[in-house]
This record gives sequence, structure tokens and C-alpha cells, in this order.
Amino acid sequence: MDISNFRREYLKNGLNRKDLKDNPVDQFALWFEQSRVTDIPDPTAMILATVDKHGQPSQRTVLLKYFDESGFVFFTNYGSRKAHEIKENSRVGLLFVWLDLERQIMINGEAEKISAADSAKYFMSRPKDSQVAAWVSSQSSGISSRAALMQKFGEMKRKFGEGKIPLPSFWGGYRVVPHEIEFWQGRESRLHDRFLYRKNEDQSWTIERLMP
Repeated sequence: MDISNFRREYLKNGLNRKDLKDNPVDQFALWFEQSRVTDIPDPTAMILATVDKHGQPSQRTVLLKYFDESGFVFFTNYGSRKAHEIKENSRVGLLFVWLDLERQIMINGEAEKISAADSAKYFMSRPKDSQVAAWVSSQSSGISSRAALMQKFGEMKRKFGEGKIPLPSFWGGYRVVPHEIEFWQGRESRLHDRFLYRKNEDQSWTIERLMP
């Protein structure tokens, strides 16, 4: 199928150096708030890229749960493929794609586990069925059918009953500590605006405009 003529122009906004925050986390917060009030579906969704020991990259969508100066946090099963690959190589990439705003944000950094206490705090805020699901799923492992999965889910719900569901030892959060963050704004004729923040040894940030 030839889809080479499937295209559109990006005409909504531009991005100028004078309008950028000095700190990329502040710039991210600004763009995130703009995405949230624009009613973009799932603005917290981000693509997480990891690499295995053979150099094979893999990607999947995870949800950003909080961010601050120390990094960007998501949660997962510590037995999952992504977790195994992070253990082998903690260098990861995050990608936010907000096409309604013709924007992307690319983050490169190091992934590290957050504390069990911080993981427990978030875990207890999840709906109860989501807490149960964390216990049920041996994430990334094979299973014979959805019926078998739902049977395990029912068994686990009955096991916990109405009581408090504890944090699984195999589940928790990662923080991606960034060393590069790029902000991409689509422009007409593919002459996009791109600005790359790089972290310096003194923890300050250098900002560079990139060619589109």
C-alpha cells in the first residue's frame, strides 16, 4: 500500500528560544498543563524505550504518575521485560506525542527504582481492582487464555476479600533521571522548531536549537 501522499502541514504554533524556561522540567510542566486543558486523550501516556543485552530495543506505552526536579516516575511489575532490560541497561528513553498540539517531548536518562515506601503510597491510591491485578499478572509471561487470567483474578479477589491489599514485593516505581530533554514543535514545510536541553556537570542546563 502506497501511503506516501498521506500528509498534513503543522500550522498551530511555533517555539522561540526567548519563550523557553531555563529549566526543562518547568518547560515540561508548562506544556503538560497546556495538553491537559486542551482535552488531549491520555496526556500522561508516554512511550518507554529500553534496550536488552543484545542491543535490541523495545518500546511500550506507560503512564507518567508524577514528575519533579528529580525525574519522571512510572510504575510496573519488576519481573516484566522492561524491568529486566532496565536492570541490564538503565539508560532509557521516554517519548510524549501530543499530536493535537503538534508537539513531542523526548527524554533520555537513567532509570532507577524509587523507594518501597513511595511505591506503597501510590499503590494504595489505586482502585482496588487495579491493586488485585498487580498481584495477578506475571507481566510479560505467557498465559494460555484470557479465561485463565480472569480465573486468577477472581481467585485473588476472593483471597483478599474486603481487607487491605498489601504492596507486592515485585511491583513498584521507576524514576527516569533526565540528562537530555528535547521539545519539538511542528512547523510548516517540515521546518520544525526543536530545542534540546543538556544537563551539565554542575546540574545546570544548556539549551541548543537543533535543525529540523
